[in-house]
Amino acid sequence: MKLENYNQIESTNIDFKEKLETSHPKSWLKSVSAFANTKWGILLYGVDDNRKPVGINNVKETSSKITELINSKILPT
Repeated sequence: MKLENYNQIESTNIDFKEKLETSHPKSWLKSVSAFANTKWGILLYGVDDNRKPVGINNVKETSSKITELINSKILPT
């Protein structure tokens, strides 16, 4: 789905993050936990609060770090 398609959606199941917060991941990990305990949810990284794309410098590294933090901080997985 293209970013502009998300602009049509008003939902508590979508969270936009400009960058990955690694020093205080609790804020976005709460969203992950909430999404896991409901039907669905989407975290879009590289998008500011105004839903404008800002990009991610290193997608592979960011994806790996997201997975690592979810696996180490949210139990049960």
